[in-house]
Amino acid sequence: MPAPTYIISRVADPIFAVAIGISAAATRVNREEKAKGRSTNETLEAGLRRIGISRKSA
Repeated sequence: MPAPTYIISRVADPIFAVAIGISAAATRVNREEKAKGRSTNETLEAGLRRIGISRKSA
C-alpha cells in the first residue's frame, strides 16, 4: 500500500482546509451582502452583533 500523500503535512492539511472553508464562506456572505447594497463594514458589524461581539470604540 502506498504512503498517503499530503498537500502540506498530516497535521496542517485539516487546518488548511478549515481556513479555506471559512474564507470561502466569508467571501460568499460579503458578495451577497454587497449585492443587497451593504458595505463590507456594515456586513462585519451585523455578523459580530449576531454572535454577540460589539466593536464599539471607547
